[in-house]
Amino acid sequence: MGPLALLNHLVNLFVPALALAAVAALLAKLAWRGELASARWWRLAWPAAALNALVTLAGLAAFGVDGKMATYAAMVAATAVTLWWRGFGPGRR
Repeated sequence: MGPLALLNHLVNLFVPALALAAVAALLAKLAWRGELASARWWRLAWPAAALNALVTLAGLAAFGVDGKMATYAAMVAATAVTLWWRGFGPGRR
């Protein structure tokens, strides 16, 4: 495998994790406009994206392949908990 193919595989491995975090943070900002007015979008999105990347790697290690529905369900749960933590919970600043 060449370096460009490796880069392509790595990007495609993490795109769902990053996209889920970005879209969920945007939708949270829209749904709770008043409560999250002071929270920056990137301050909501980056911790969710980082945790989703870790969940992706854990799913890859646990199942031996990526793209399992259990991994995606864990990413949704991790995103929800992270957005709550940063937007409404103790991680709010």
